[in-house]
Amino acid sequence: MPDTPRPAARTLRTVGDLVDAGLAPEGARSALEEVARHYATAIPPAFAELIEHPDDPIGRQVIPDPAELVVTAEERSDPIGDDALSPVPGIVHRYADRALLKPLLVCPLYCRFCFRREHVGPDGGVLDEAALERALDWLRDHPAIGEVILTGGDPMMLSPRRMSRIIRALEAMPHVHTIRIHTRVPVADPARITEEMVAALDTTCSMWVVAHVNHARELTPQARDAIRRIQARAIPVIAQSVLLRGVNDTPETLEALLRALVSARVRPYYLHQLDPAPGTSRFRVPIAQGQRLLAALRGRVTGLAWPTYVLDIPGGHGKVPIGPAYLETMENTVVGVRDPQGRSHRVEEGDSAKLALPRRGR
Repeated sequence: MPDTPRPAARTLRTVGDLVDAGLAPEGARSALEEVARHYATAIPPAFAELIEHPDDPIGRQVIPDPAELVVTAEERSDPIGDDALSPVPGIVHRYADRALLKPLLVCPLYCRFCFRREHVGPDGGVLDEAALERALDWLRDHPAIGEVILTGGDPMMLSPRRMSRIIRALEAMPHVHTIRIHTRVPVADPARITEEMVAALDTTCSMWVVAHVNHARELTPQARDAIRRIQARAIPVIAQSVLLRGVNDTPETLEALLRALVSARVRPYYLHQLDPAPGTSRFRVPIAQGQRLLAALRGRVTGLAWPTYVLDIPGGHGKVPIGPAYLETMENTVVGVRDPQGRSHRVEEGDSAKLALPRRGR
C-alpha cells in the first residue's frame, strides 16, 4: 500500500475503488464487502485527496472497517429516537418550537460514525413530491413551530431548484421565522456550493447554515471558498463537530480545529458526544475525557472558539450540555469557582445567594 494514496478522480463507492486508490489492502476485500452489505461508502475526490493514510484523522472518518460489524450492548439502530418522533415521513418533532425536515437521505460522503448510518445511503433517495407536500402540510398545521432544520442525509445534495422550492414554501408559513441547514457539503464536496445554490438560500426568514467539520485539515482553501460564498449572502455559518477517537481527541487537534473554524469566520456551535449507533465504538471518547479536553483549552482559545459540549440523550429525550463545571457548591449555594488552571477561588454572593421562595397565598 503506498504511503500517500492516489487522488481520486471520482467518488469512491465500492471496495474495489478503495483498493485501487490505495485506501484498503487487497487482503481486506472480503471483510469490507461484508461491511458494504450493511453500510454505504462514498468519498468524493476533494475529501479523498486529504487522506494521507487510511487511519489518519481524515481517512478514519470515512474508510470502512470490519470493526463496524461489532455491535456493543449500548448501541442501537435509532440512537436518538428519530423514528419514534416522526409524525409523518420526513419530519422529526422533538422540541415544541422546532422540527426537522429531512427531504432526502443521501450524503456526499458517508461517515463511519453517523447516528443515521442505518437509514442514509444511495438507496435512501429523496422525498417524492407527494411526500414532501405532506411534510410541508404538517409544518403548516403546527403554528408553534418557529424554526425548521433541514437535515437528512444532506440538504445541500438537493438541486438548487428543489432547495429553492422548499425554502419558498417554508418562508410562506407565517409562523416560521428561522431556517437552519445542516450540511457536510462545504468540506466534503465544496464545488457543489455554487452561486446558484447559495441564491436558492435567499429568504426573508432568518437563515443559518451549520457546517459539520471534525478536523482542521477539512478546511481546505476550496472549503473556505465555499463557506465564503454562503457568507457573502449574509448567511451566518456556524459549525458542529463530533468528538472522535483518533480524529480530534487531543488538546492539540481540538484546538487546531476550533482555531481553524474561527479563522474561517465560522463560530463553533456544538461539540457532540458520539451517539451510540451500531458499530461505532472504535470512535467513542468517554465523557470525562471530553470534559478534560475542553477544560485544557479554557483560557487557551478565545471564547469565540468555545463550543457547547452536548449529549443527545438516547431514546429521543433531547440534548443537554455536559461541559466541564467550574462552580463549587455546598448545600445548594455557590461557594467557590475553579479557574482555567484548576485553582479554587472563594465566591461571596451575600444574601443574593439565598433561595427566595414565593409566599403561599391565603
